[in-house]
Amino acid sequence: MDAIYLDYNATTPVEERVLEKLLPYFSQKFGNAASNTHAFGWMAKEAVEIAREKASALIGCEPGELYFTSGATEGINLIIKGVYESYSNKGRHIITYATEHKAVLDTCKYLQTVGADIEILPVERDGLPDLDLLKKSLRTDTILVVAMFANNETGVLFPIAEIGEMCRSHDVKFFSDTTQAAGKVLFDVKESSIDCCVMSAHKMYGPKGVGVVYISRRNPRVSVQAQMHGGGHEGGLRSGTLNVPGIVGLGEACHIAEKEMWDNGILMSSLRTKLEQQLEADKSVIINGNIKNRLNNTTNLTFKTIKSEDLIKEIRPIAVAAGSACTAALPQPSHVLLAMGLSEKEAYNSVRFSLGKYTNAQDIDITVEKISNIISSKR
Repeated sequence: MDAIYLDYNATTPVEERVLEKLLPYFSQKFGNAASNTHAFGWMAKEAVEIAREKASALIGCEPGELYFTSGATEGINLIIKGVYESYSNKGRHIITYATEHKAVLDTCKYLQTVGADIEILPVERDGLPDLDLLKKSLRTDTILVVAMFANNETGVLFPIAEIGEMCRSHDVKFFSDTTQAAGKVLFDVKESSIDCCVMSAHKMYGPKGVGVVYISRRNPRVSVQAQMHGGGHEGGLRSGTLNVPGIVGLGEACHIAEKEMWDNGILMSSLRTKLEQQLEADKSVIINGNIKNRLNNTTNLTFKTIKSEDLIKEIRPIAVAAGSACTAALPQPSHVLLAMGLSEKEAYNSVRFSLGKYTNAQDIDITVEKISNIISSKR
């Protein structure tokens, strides 16, 4: 049996068109984008700016509002810490959610050690936020609200535009982790009142090790203190030699996603529905999270009769996940599912399936058959 990959929320393969674009910048076009005295540097700089334009087109911002990083985790650290340092004279209160990625929660935990007042709000059973609770939680000393657009484990989509508008009306900065949403969901940072966001290339068929942050520079202008020093690259916000091949790949991945996300979404949604309907026929399988407001490629299922660890081993070489790849080394149940009210047993028995544009109907048929046979054998 050939391997079947259903873990696209963890990472994606580099698309052939992306690879074709970035490869020359490892060899023939190897210049440093900061070298401004010769053609090699000029060529690299031009490629970086073209990529910046492509990435900005995907999310509806100005190219000059984007800054390249090594990935979403670095971007999250930069924005949360950088906003705190810039606005701590106004207040120290930051609001976030219990279902956020560990990159957000751990960064907030660190800020508590240096004086930040972190408030972590719960979510409803379906993974969505209580907006009335958020409104009541906003204070005169609140400087930042952090809420991810699409949850990496359940695919649940937060009402980002409503949260953004609420923050804007209270003069509070709004940062959304859009790592999973970018390239899968059409959104405009300006229309959604998002002040800052992050993206990562490897979540949308680009290379690993490169990401980008958006920071609004007008209406409102957001101040973020740099967290990395040594050269003043990226407008002084992120020092270090730019990863030109990676940035070129990120730009091309954004460009392709902008053109093709609708068709890819229809395909993944139909295959996800096929997977869920066939597995849900067995009453021991339950879908976790809001089924209307979620990514079209993601489903998180609880199997009442088998632990996820055992199921994952038995269905190999089908690749799925028990939670976030970033916390897979931790022998704990998903903090996301626990925050949604699942018991530890239910969380331990839950598996994430995340489809991609290379998933096909045969992959789903084989997966369903294998899982159904395993469930039957446990009765």
